[in-house]
Amino acid sequence: MDRNQPAFPCMGNTTHSESDGEKFMSIGLLILRVVAGLTLAAHGSQKLFGWFGGYGLAGTGGFLEQLGFFPGRRNALFAGLAEAVGGLLLALGLFTPLAAATIIAVMTVASVSVHLKHGFFNHMQGYEYTMMLAVIALSVAITGPGAISLDAVLGVHAAGPAWGLAAAVLGLAGAGIQLAGRRVPVPQETQQAS
Repeated sequence: MDRNQPAFPCMGNTTHSESDGEKFMSIGLLILRVVAGLTLAAHGSQKLFGWFGGYGLAGTGGFLEQLGFFPGRRNALFAGLAEAVGGLLLALGLFTPLAAATIIAVMTVASVSVHLKHGFFNHMQGYEYTMMLAVIALSVAITGPGAISLDAVLGVHAAGPAWGLAAAVLGLAGAGIQLAGRRVPVPQETQQAS
């Protein structure tokens, strides 16, 4: 390979004068974004379409109503769209801070409403997994999606601590609004005692 030719044409002028670390960072970010983003998109498609063993809008809506999110079907639609669209945007490295905010919001709601009471570890239905996805999204908002991304192709340079903070604040605010509207169900034994 000619050392003056770009290793990856979509990375711009990446001749051998550019540090190998920067090239490797872009490749690492691409792998991280694609795996985390497509994982989220798959989870969203479970809610939206019932794909990959999911329950679709009706089944997910029923579950969400048990958690206190009414109407369940509408909330399933929004959760599914947040996961699918946020995940795809993250995978593509497109509008990265917005993708991060969306993912932070939906993963925070899932953590608080489903997983927090089970502790940390995923094998016990804890918040480990949802927290990791939110932290990955936040980290990519801070670092930027890398040179192998649609943001880079479009010349969007929305990255850094301020963008990460904005994504976190927007995501947590969105989660807070969703959680504030939740009607927490009363446990069965409490209902029978009254």
